Amino acid sequence: MATKLLSLTCIRKERFSERYPLVRKHLTRSQDGGSSSETAVDDAISRAVYRVLGMTCSACAGSVEKAIKRLPGIHEAVIDALNNRAQILFYPSLVDVETIRETIEDAGFEASLIENEANERSRQVCRIRINGMTCASCSSTIERVLQSVHGVQRAHVALAIEEAEIHYDPRLLSYDKLLEEIENAGFEAVLISTGEDVSKIDLKIDGEFTDESMTIIERSLEALPGVQNVEINHGTDKISVLYKPDVTGPRNFIRVIESIVFGHSGHIKATIFSEGGVGRESQKQGEIKQYYKSFLWSLVFTVPVFLTAMVFMYIPGIKQLLMFKVINMLTIGEIIRWVLATPVQFVIGWRFYVGSYKALRRGSANMDVLIALGTNAAYFYSLYTVLRAATSSDFMGVDFFETSAMLISFIILGKYLEIMAKGKTSQAIAKLMNLAPETAILLTLDNEGNVAGEEEIDGRLIQKNDVIKIVPGAKVASDGYVIWGQSHVNESMITGEARPVSKRKGDTVIGGTLNENGVLHVKVTRVGSESALAQIVRLVESAQLAKAPVQKLADRISKFFVPLVIFLSFSTWLAWFLAGKLHWYPQSWIPSSMDSFELALQFGISVMVIACPCALGLATPTAVMVGTGVGASQGVLIKGGQALEKAHKVNCIVFDKTGTLTMGKPVVVKTKLLKNMVLREFYELVAATEVNSEHPLAKAIVEYAKKFRDDEENPAWPEARDFVSITGNGVKATVRGREVMVGNKNLMSDLGVTIPADAEELLAEAEEMAQTGILVSIDSELTGVLAVSDPLKPSAREAVSILKSMNIISIMVTGDNWGTANSIAREVGIDSVIAEAKPEQKAEKVKELQAAGHVVAMVGDGINDSPALVAADVGMAIGAGTDIAIEAADIVLMKSNLEDVITAIDLSRKTFSRIRLNYVWALGYNLMGIPIAAGVLFPSTRFRLPPWIAGAAMAASSVSVVCCSLLLKNYKRPKKLDNLEIREIQVERV
Repeated sequence: MATKLLSLTCIRKERFSERYPLVRKHLTRSQDGGSSSETAVDDAISRAVYRVLGMTCSACAGSVEKAIKRLPGIHEAVIDALNNRAQILFYPSLVDVETIRETIEDAGFEASLIENEANERSRQVCRIRINGMTCASCSSTIERVLQSVHGVQRAHVALAIEEAEIHYDPRLLSYDKLLEEIENAGFEAVLISTGEDVSKIDLKIDGEFTDESMTIIERSLEALPGVQNVEINHGTDKISVLYKPDVTGPRNFIRVIESIVFGHSGHIKATIFSEGGVGRESQKQGEIKQYYKSFLWSLVFTVPVFLTAMVFMYIPGIKQLLMFKVINMLTIGEIIRWVLATPVQFVIGWRFYVGSYKALRRGSANMDVLIALGTNAAYFYSLYTVLRAATSSDFMGVDFFETSAMLISFIILGKYLEIMAKGKTSQAIAKLMNLAPETAILLTLDNEGNVAGEEEIDGRLIQKNDVIKIVPGAKVASDGYVIWGQSHVNESMITGEARPVSKRKGDTVIGGTLNENGVLHVKVTRVGSESALAQIVRLVESAQLAKAPVQKLADRISKFFVPLVIFLSFSTWLAWFLAGKLHWYPQSWIPSSMDSFELALQFGISVMVIACPCALGLATPTAVMVGTGVGASQGVLIKGGQALEKAHKVNCIVFDKTGTLTMGKPVVVKTKLLKNMVLREFYELVAATEVNSEHPLAKAIVEYAKKFRDDEENPAWPEARDFVSITGNGVKATVRGREVMVGNKNLMSDLGVTIPADAEELLAEAEEMAQTGILVSIDSELTGVLAVSDPLKPSAREAVSILKSMNIISIMVTGDNWGTANSIAREVGIDSVIAEAKPEQKAEKVKELQAAGHVVAMVGDGINDSPALVAADVGMAIGAGTDIAIEAADIVLMKSNLEDVITAIDLSRKTFSRIRLNYVWALGYNLMGIPIAAGVLFPSTRFRLPPWIAGAAMAASSVSVVCCSLLLKNYKRPKKLDNLEIREIQVERV
């Protein structure tokens, strides 16, 4: 299944024509002497998709279609009233998207452009790592900055993983401009990927080399086919190469470098450059070390400050020494605290000044502003008391140097613990990335395909079409297919499937999986970013970048949170100061070591530093990160926070039948010919027609037809012309000059083929046995009836039963006949059945359920399920299904097991329970902490919160939210599912 994910991001015209066969027929048919044939879509034709609101029936759709078709340059218009969409094929030289939109609105409907394929080739997605974000305010600011740039279509910034995903038009700007905008906003930006279909590798040059030899290397590499760009930093030993992996690879680069430079220097060697501090994990480790070192140095200075202020003042002898006056009223203790607190404030705490300056420069405020204001207030007031004491003979004041020093120390400790915890939330991605083996055994084959030699190479040097050897106990180094050998491969690390999968010649293997008991020779088909492992990692990363709707609450709060806290802090100080000056509270409330101004200042600083916007900003993304990571390890790929949020509300599930409730591996169990014909010839015609279809039933027929061609493993079937897929009914084509139609009764009726009584009896007999009856017509005469059986999945009945216990309604919608559908539904335990449903009818049923108040999930695997998957609140694609179904779905079930439907819903419920808990804690902490810091309890209990304790509480709140999310890593599937899987294994063994 994992190889299906390789096309998750490439639905273009081909996908459109597959999903909408009617349009495909208009687009690709060309007349030539009365016969039609498949031709490429004209590049001049573009596609635009609009959301059209206000359509209530087919008459509305008809009026929209007529209005659009009156425009010049319209090639085709398909109006979908059910999903409120209009898909227009047009010539951009004659009409533009804005004119089409205005025409729809003139017809009385509201229209908005969703997609314009005219610009699709000029649309790219780049990912950028952003360093320096401290809270939700920072991420929101960067989003606003990026979205204001001309040419940026969409921008998502994820605080938890410190990355941005930006959709932009490369005709209007480059990714360098995006990096510049982020840098100008005050953050460090590092490009991760540009979205182009290229790979990048860094090579290290060892040996004696000169600028001249490096220039020769650069020109030689640029001359290679497939090389897009070569970057050489003169004076260093690093070369970066941007290349197309389909055309060339790193082994070619190394070979060229060593052969060219050999004559000049004699001792030049090229190797793959160690990632060092480039990768996300390395960067994260560097940040952790930096905070750890800062915290240790802050302790060196802060501990003596704390001891002189809080402990030694109560020890006789030491107290007298610290209270010794040096100049006027300035004591030794004050000088020591001043000297020790200064490097903490301005050296170790410099990062907060830099962060504050950058935030204020762009007109916003973040956590750094709060920390800088709070510590500066404490430090500079203390400095004022020191200077007054040194210049006055009767001044009595108290310094707060320990407050500023301890605040900075505790906040750095909190950031250190927070980064440590945040790193653990992305361990799922790190584990996936580490699955690829470091080395591989490369085989050299002679002209006859025999092994001529083998060599152990770096796993990153594997290129497309290489043949590699996988020994027992070794990991598969790259995606490919077996050309020799037989073994069992453990794919649990990719698909979550615990049972080893048998592999023999022709079977595909996935990079990162474990070979168990045999030797395999594998031909590499995909490397680098194209591999299934890389695609899964990218899918999980994209899911973590996508914001859940519930996170909008934190984003809204972050806009005004910091300014509000500053206002509350100043108001607190002013209220307590005025109350003291006006004697609104007794003099006895003021501690003996302070005056009313200092008491008010402490309350104000405490309010400033206890407020924590970070906890709010981390509440959702950290839980989503852990939840999607746990899902990936369980074989459930969840495409972002929005899918998670919807899935936890699901109370109705619509199941497709074939490949979802059934095994999806149907077999032909009976063939009945109604005309005199050789069975081999019959199946030649049928297989030639069905081989063009992705439907499981079509694959079963083709597989069965191979039995009549025992001499060939992969026979070449006769050419099928004018192939048309009538979605939900069947297919038709012209083979050897004869019109062949394969499908159900609806297909035959629509195309005017008479169904005789004996064929009706054969269909009824098949339906009673839960088999699917397929009719075959040759030259408009019904020629044969096939009975295809698709066994029920062992877990189907109990999975439906468990869903009922979770108060979730199960419904089956299938394109199969009523007899087979009812028979399967009875076996599974589903009461509500819709049969003989076309794709649009499946989507219509989903809409009806939604209108009745249900939150609907659709589980399917085929092209004909795609409209329903899109229409449903949550689309779940079976992993073994088609690319289009996987693309349309919100959740991909990689193991193709129905138990994972329950796992997905249960995990989403657990994740959102954790998100709610995070918000309760984050909001509750601020709502309770700020009033306490402001002194609400002081009049009745004399309890006040010192600023350094308030700072420690603020740091602890962020850490606690992340740790609360990390508890999701202990997620266990419902016990019922474990028992169900054990029984399923026992059934398979029997």
